[in-house]
Amino acid sequence: MLFDTHAHYDDDWFDEDRQALLASMPEKGVGLIVNPGCTLESSRTAIALAQTYDHVYAAVGIHPENCHDFVPQHIDALRELAKHPKVVAIGEIGLDYYWEENPPREFQQQVLRAQLQLAQELKLPVIIHDREAHADTLAIVKEFPSVKGVFHCYSGSVEDARTLVKMGWMLSFNGALTFKNARKAPDVVAELPLEHLMIETDAPYLAPVPHRGKRCDSGLVYLVAEKIAQIKGISADEVARITTENGKRFFGIE
Repeated sequence: MLFDTHAHYDDDWFDEDRQALLASMPEKGVGLIVNPGCTLESSRTAIALAQTYDHVYAAVGIHPENCHDFVPQHIDALRELAKHPKVVAIGEIGLDYYWEENPPREFQQQVLRAQLQLAQELKLPVIIHDREAHADTLAIVKEFPSVKGVFHCYSGSVEDARTLVKMGWMLSFNGALTFKNARKAPDVVAELPLEHLMIETDAPYLAPVPHRGKRCDSGLVYLVAEKIAQIKGISADEVARITTENGKRFFGIE
């Protein structure tokens, strides 16, 4: 069984076949999926999907690209959403300095701290988005030592990866690991113990080779497992087993 720990089935790209696609995943070997929210609205959709499918779970959060209208009352709304029994994390939260049109950096940091504070209060793990913001993201999560989380689509250095592992955090990899221009990620996978790794698709984005540029879905997560297996010199079945165990333990899924 494979566990896609990060996929956005609330995305418009799935409007035509969302229900059939999600229903088909167990027969494709994908036994578990976590759908993180990026806004209050998409967090509610993630919960609705989790209610519909036994193998789907939700995370609730406000993505740094979507935090421009954030007000403190949004934390109260997230707190209420997080009471749902199928909500397993606060996410997708973090920092994104890549796009110039994103909210100001200091404001993103303020929103991230507020959501980490909520995760600390609720004793939930977090799903971190970190794009071109490695130093600031790492510094801020260190301010909350009791909070554990995963850096999804990890793109940082081996050194930062070692730091995160020492803190008890997880790293997750998706189809970008299979790209020819992948630089740091293969080195991180080779360096770190498999017990700290998870796999994901970030569907509908970042479809792995040979599907790069097409719509991605959880049925392609096996290609990420195969790439990790190739790097580690072990079987893809072993990668699937261990990363699934890691994901279940991390998200508290029995």
